[in-house]
Amino acid sequence: MNVLISAYSCEPGKGSERGVGWNVAREVAKHHHVWVFTRPDESQSAIEAELAANPIPNLHFVYFTLPFWKDSLRWGQSGAMQLHYYLWQIQAYFVGRKLHREIGFDLIHHVTFVRYSSPSFLALLPIPFIWGPVGGGESAPLSFWTDFSWKNKLYESLRWAWRSLGELDLFTRLTARRSAIIYATTKDTAQRLRKLGATNVQCLSESGMTQAEIEQLSQCPPPTGFPIRFINIARLLHWKGMHLGLKAFAEANLPDAEYWILGEGPELGRLQALSLDLGIADRVKFWGLLPREEVLVKLGQCTTLVHPSLHDSGGWVPLEAMASGRPIICLDLGGPSELVTPEIGIKVPAHSPEQAVSDLAKAMIKLAEDKKMCLQLGQAGQQKVKDYYSWKAKGDLFAQVYKDITTENG
Repeated sequence: MNVLISAYSCEPGKGSERGVGWNVAREVAKHHHVWVFTRPDESQSAIEAELAANPIPNLHFVYFTLPFWKDSLRWGQSGAMQLHYYLWQIQAYFVGRKLHREIGFDLIHHVTFVRYSSPSFLALLPIPFIWGPVGGGESAPLSFWTDFSWKNKLYESLRWAWRSLGELDLFTRLTARRSAIIYATTKDTAQRLRKLGATNVQCLSESGMTQAEIEQLSQCPPPTGFPIRFINIARLLHWKGMHLGLKAFAEANLPDAEYWILGEGPELGRLQALSLDLGIADRVKFWGLLPREEVLVKLGQCTTLVHPSLHDSGGWVPLEAMASGRPIICLDLGGPSELVTPEIGIKVPAHSPEQAVSDLAKAMIKLAEDKKMCLQLGQAGQQKVKDYYSWKAKGDLFAQVYKDITTENG
């Protein structure tokens, strides 16, 4: 089949959006002829270098960008970048329409950005369209806003307003309604997509791992051979919920345990002050921003990942913890909630900050006291990553979905 993939962000060897675009395209090209729409300014040199070293005959890239737009305008401000993304999607329609006349695509798959509240104009072409996985429909429960500063409350309000504005866009609604299937990263996003008129929505994480990454992380020693160490890996932002993890660690009162925080961000000072106020500063280590290789080493030196994020769409860090055989403690919110089942970790309800802290503390105590349970949860997580979250597994899934959709559409 001839497949057109839209990947505004796409680059080999990267994580997050860039990694999603590249890995989906590469895996699908093992089954079909693939043309990828992306931008020359972000990653063309990296893509061409990778293809020169490791050719993929079925994978073709089509680069284009807005000729009148300066880099400084696009990347200098978040709002400018969002506008560039929207205009690029319009441009993609005209490039796609012309190329479709030459090649005759069997279907189109929008891969990145992983966002449901902005349209993909390629959905207007007269062939089956697949959207996603897309996310962004998650919100921090209002009861948790009491812990936020006025700036953080403003951020959450603007985020909600921007998303709502996107939902009012006629073309966003058309994208939802014209999609043969939409993959939503979470139940929250799926619910919002159905309100936009989507008829076939399924939940699927956008996160994945290469076979090499899975094999590397599987070499981590079992989580039972270390002192009790909880690790929290994230940007230090208010909605990552790290303050909840620190409060829970203090409440758990595990004298010989440590709590490691990896990452940097505007909440660093507040978190350091909080650890002092809670009397746990001597057992909390702030490692800062580390290279990914060092992050994975630190992960392998800890027993449990604590990930109390309030509105993550994906679950990249939990996925790495699963691959390394570490059990996970998270809130029953967003992308992590979709990944973590009772077989691989502990999900805590998120009704209020006080309740969440109490239940997080109980989960910490439970895993600290039961090393056998830690080992069982870790092993189950490793197996789940191999079965469902390798990029190969995702490529196989999409290849089958393409076949089913084109068969249904004659």
